[in-house]
Amino acid sequence: MTRTAGEIGAGLTGPRQARPIRPDERIHIVGVAGAGASAAALLAHAAGAAVSGCDAGGESPYTPALHAAGIRIAGHHDAAHVTADPPPTRLAVTKALTAIAPDHPELAAAVAAGVPVEPWQQLVADAAAGRRLVAVAGTHGKSTTSGWLVHVLVTAGLDPSAFVGALLPGTVTPDGPATARVGRGDLFVVEADEYAGNFDAYHPEVIVLTSAEWDHPDVFKDRAAVLAAFEAWIWRAADGVPDARLPVLVANVGDPGVAEVVGRLGAWPGRLVAVALVDVAPQRIGGFARGITDRFRTAPGAATVVLGRITDARPDATRLDIHGLDALTGPVSVALPMAGRHNAANALGVAGACLAIGLEPALILDGLASFPGIGRRLEFKGEAGNVVVYDDYGHHPTAIRETIAAIRQREPGRRVWAVYEPLTYHRTAALLGDFGSALASADAVAVADIWAGRDPDTSITSPQALVAAVVRLRPEIPIAATGSAEQTADWLAGEVRAGDAVLVMGGGRSYRIGERLLERLRGADE
Repeated sequence: MTRTAGEIGAGLTGPRQARPIRPDERIHIVGVAGAGASAAALLAHAAGAAVSGCDAGGESPYTPALHAAGIRIAGHHDAAHVTADPPPTRLAVTKALTAIAPDHPELAAAVAAGVPVEPWQQLVADAAAGRRLVAVAGTHGKSTTSGWLVHVLVTAGLDPSAFVGALLPGTVTPDGPATARVGRGDLFVVEADEYAGNFDAYHPEVIVLTSAEWDHPDVFKDRAAVLAAFEAWIWRAADGVPDARLPVLVANVGDPGVAEVVGRLGAWPGRLVAVALVDVAPQRIGGFARGITDRFRTAPGAATVVLGRITDARPDATRLDIHGLDALTGPVSVALPMAGRHNAANALGVAGACLAIGLEPALILDGLASFPGIGRRLEFKGEAGNVVVYDDYGHHPTAIRETIAAIRQREPGRRVWAVYEPLTYHRTAALLGDFGSALASADAVAVADIWAGRDPDTSITSPQALVAAVVRLRPEIPIAATGSAEQTADWLAGEVRAGDAVLVMGGGRSYRIGERLLERLRGADE
């Protein structure tokens, strides 16, 4: 069963044009330990607002940044957080909270007191008011692309502000890893999520669209609904760009869904930068580029085309030739520190955005080559007993398949374990066969308990059903349903062997699997 954005965000103030956060505002954030909500808290705090938050889930990878900023966090929910004297000026929440817990005490108290309740994305948009907003959207690659873009802009000396849905490295957040960056430049980068209209608060000058395929089956009934949501947002976003500037869409037209969306934008008022990763011979690149300019255009004219071609894939780097980035020198080559074809495509999105912003090609290449990565995106967690452990947020079949391929590039010759904590029952049920196919590309599989998240119905599928989907394709490989995050780590400690690579994927508490597994393996070595 699908629900509309209005049903999921019932009771919330609708999206509006951004306005600067006032220094005298008192803002309370419910669920502040989340990746996005913690960023909203940090950005509001930096704007001078008095910020408080609560989260019954306790500490998370995102709370150390809040503590470092001096933001007070309560470990429980209580109407008193709203009825205190003086009360908050507004409440910021995760949109799905209103659908999961409409009787939540703080929501009810805010409604009774007339305190506006908004999604935390509106708070991020308000923090960006008056800046040049760059938004990275897409089914996959949002966090990596936006984090990489922030890194390139920082290394180029542009000092952007940002919200990214993963921990940014200390190289760009000097006070320690965080999902927000506060800069003094005029650029503001945001990761823009399509779920239930989460991106509606953003009216960016530059949009990067990385990919578009079916996900979030609780709000999108099919692929067509996802594509329609991206298309509608791109049209709306242009309305908020100052008249003196043309909006720019940087679109990965190598992705079939993105290509379909862009094909509907012939009358869109902004410029188009079309990027794509291709597998054609160098002498055919020019013809391929001409084909893209013939196919894709917006009201101002034909697309600017940036194409990439992988020439080498080693454990430590992916060599990418980029065509169209520098008209004077012709093709340029860069060694990307990130593994995987999907990350080469993400790099092209970053390059296209930087081109739209006006960055010099040499600065773009320097930033692409020096990116250290972000949290939970093929993040190396450690090694014990000659077993290497990586952690990733992948929770869609496409992301899982691409990340398994990437770890084979990073760790050639090792037996690859795909350890997956499914994120939500509805996604697992709707895409069960695709999940089975993706996981079956590994050499061994462990499926932890499903993280329910916002699911109202936990009876529609199970970890055992996913295990069965893998077994049907690869009955010869080790595979098991392994229980909680802690139980999964303990089980793996008895199953892995020297030379294995363990790739942990998923949302929820999956990050604890790799941490605990390393603890167990290191303890066995002592």
